[in-house]
Formats: sequence, C-alpha cells, structure tokens
Amino acid sequence: MSNLALFAQLIGQPFGQLPAPPFSKWLNGTLRAVSADSLEMEFTVRPEMVNPAGLLHGGVHAAILDDLAGMTVAALGLANLYVTMNLAVDYLAPARQGETVRARTQVTRAGKTVVNVVAELYNQSGTLLSRATTNLVNTGLPALQMGQGA
Repeated sequence: MSNLALFAQLIGQPFGQLPAPPFSKWLNGTLRAVSADSLEMEFTVRPEMVNPAGLLHGGVHAAILDDLAGMTVAALGLANLYVTMNLAVDYLAPARQGETVRARTQVTRAGKTVVNVVAELYNQSGTLLSRATTNLVNTGLPALQMGQGA
C-alpha cells in the first residue's frame, strides 16, 4: 500500500494515539484531508503550546508547518528520505489557547534533490495565521515506510 493510501486511512484520527514519531504525537494533530501533493491537519492550541501572553508560540507555528510539510513529502512515496534544509515563516496573526487551527500544505515542485513546499496555518474563521516556505532535501537514505521509525 502506498504512503498516500496509508495517510488517507488516518483521516479523522488524532496522531497522539497513533504509532507516529514522538514529536508528531506531541503536536497531536488530526488529519482532515489528503491528496497527491497536499495534506490538511487540525490542531487544538493547548496550554503547553502558548507563550506568556496566551498566544500560540512562534516555535509551535513553525513546528506544525514543518511537521506537516515533512508528512506531505512522505506521502509522495519517494524512494529516499527527505529532511528539511530550510524553513522561512511569516507570522501574520495570533491564535489563542483553546482555539482550533488548521494547517495546509502544497508541494510546489518535487525534484530529485529538493522538494519545495508551502505550508499555511489558519484559524477557524479562515484568517491566515502564518505561512512557511520550506525546502526538503534528499538524504540519499531509503525512505521510511509508514509505521517505521515511530
């Protein structure tokens, strides 16, 4: 079964309860949509994710966007493992503790060496909270199959 098909089977399930990497489990997003070059996942902003002002910490914005971009590249089913080589995040609006936010990714180019991804985080009313552009590089190592490395 392809990685894309495996991700499709995970729609609606919180990652905190799945055999996922520990950091993905901690973020505990729920996959909402899967396509050949895009994923969408919801997260609840928990107390341990906010800064002293009660707003979603910038590092958590970046972590959500980076983690989902990595999953999106994994869903492509490429032969080798790709890892983040850079991540640029624009912070545009806050999210508060208790809110639900939704991250969406889109592969803009999938090359043999580098995959380019755009990732965006929105609140429930559709306001863009943050936007990242990221490049993931081919490590030359065999790709992990879903369920491995968790």
